[in-house]
Amino acid sequence: MKTDEQRLLDELYDRESRTGWKYPDTKIKKTVNSQQHPDAQKHQIVSFIKSAFRIIGYGLLLLDITTAVFVLIGSEVVGIVEELV
Repeated sequence: MKTDEQRLLDELYDRESRTGWKYPDTKIKKTVNSQQHPDAQKHQIVSFIKSAFRIIGYGLLLLDITTAVFVLIGSEVVGIVEELV
């Protein structure tokens, strides 16, 4: 004969036979997260391009501040693309 504690533990660990609280006749369905993973190699390439833009932009600060600003803004645009890859 099982104790109340043992029956409770069996019920907790038996996930396949759980039913919903509002709808006791239906079984809880397992959902699988089908999120697409990013391509690591593309992400790395775009990250290197962004770093190159930043290095060039900071170097241009010594020569022409207007061009440097546009290059650094471009690096931020590349950063947004990086997050989408």
